[in-house]
Amino acid sequence: MALTVLNELLIEDPSPPLLLYQLNKTAQLETLNYQSCYMQRVFTHFPEILFIHRTYNPRGEVLYTFLVDGPRVPLEGHLSRAVYFAILAKEDAEALAHIFQVFKKFNPAWERVCTILVDPYFLLLPTLAMEFPAAEVLLSAFHICKFLQGKFCQLALEQPVERLLLTALRSTMCSATAGNLRKLYTLLSTCIPPAQLPALHSHWLLNDRIWLAHRWRSQAESSRYFQGLEVTTRLLSQFFGTTPVVEKGMSALLQYLQQNSGDKVSFNLGPSPPNHYTPLEGSPESPKVEQLVEARIQHSLNAICTGPAAQLCLGELAVVQKSMHLIGSGSEKVNIQILEDTHRGQPQPPASCSCYFNQAFRLPCRHILAMLSAHRQELKPDMLPAEWTAGCAPNLSDILESTWSETLEKRLAVALLTEEVSQLLQHCSQEEFERRYSTLRELADSWIGPYEQVQL
Repeated sequence: MALTVLNELLIEDPSPPLLLYQLNKTAQLETLNYQSCYMQRVFTHFPEILFIHRTYNPRGEVLYTFLVDGPRVPLEGHLSRAVYFAILAKEDAEALAHIFQVFKKFNPAWERVCTILVDPYFLLLPTLAMEFPAAEVLLSAFHICKFLQGKFCQLALEQPVERLLLTALRSTMCSATAGNLRKLYTLLSTCIPPAQLPALHSHWLLNDRIWLAHRWRSQAESSRYFQGLEVTTRLLSQFFGTTPVVEKGMSALLQYLQQNSGDKVSFNLGPSPPNHYTPLEGSPESPKVEQLVEARIQHSLNAICTGPAAQLCLGELAVVQKSMHLIGSGSEKVNIQILEDTHRGQPQPPASCSCYFNQAFRLPCRHILAMLSAHRQELKPDMLPAEWTAGCAPNLSDILESTWSETLEKRLAVALLTEEVSQLLQHCSQEEFERRYSTLRELADSWIGPYEQVQL
């Protein structure tokens, strides 16, 4: 019955996909290879890096999911980077070679695969090397992160230690520089008992070749990358990994893909690269929502602000367009981080932010513009002071001279330093907190006097 449902789903597909399956003697699904025409087109455009993820169901059968990866691949849309599904009843070299050969037969662009990313438990590396002789096989940063997270839980560490390691791991994965990886390696060597340390394979953190395949991403891009893969792998586990009936798992997965076909617009495939394979024609891609929102913000800046104000804010918006990441939202205030120190902003008019730009000029800074972009909003006249609205300010120098003062400069410097110290105190251990607080207490007493209570 489930196989019938699977075939009905494929009939409803507007473009006939590739579907090869084999039944056993009891008419149950034993192997399956699936690729839609859209998946085929995606792989043709982004074949350089192939990411392989494996999902096991309760009966031990495994679903191989091939996803495209790399700098040219957009990150939006869960499962929109998936380009091939294959089910193996028995995971051995012969079965794995068979699915790779089927994949290559219907995807001539396989010859352009340069790198294949796998998980640490993938043992059939000789089969990969034989089927993709020109490709380099590496551990993926995502799978190493998941591996270490699992090990931290298995070791039954003290809760503060486990929390510290998980926080350091997340931070390092989003900024995988050689220095940060070395710090995490040292932290593991300090916190993990020597007898248990080999099980973590911490030497992977020092293998620069692994991280070169990931390091090109900015901090914001890395965060979105890990979040996207987390959702993708959870969806695969939800549909395939929780049911012992392969047909039901695959029919649920394919049904989800059809119902969420809107994810496809996240890719701007454009013209196909030169190849002897001719892809099928598809519908034209619509512009990204983010680009439309940014265009509306630019228009509102030019319409509402004076020329100098618009010029300053457009410079801030340019930073937002290159890199943006929002963290921690609330009813009135939002914590914003754009690859720099965290600031607190208030989007309600009059908009304000704790950063220097907004405090000095009272103009929408990159953090406020990031909030507007994230919430699909545009600038309103009541979000900036009257002197910055169109037709009010004579020139930029007059405003700058009236805005800046030495007192304001000092107040902002103190405020930024106070915020930085506060963040450090909040995220350190109790022992470190007491030591740092004692140092600040002595410093305050030396300035003001030991007999006057000073609130730190």
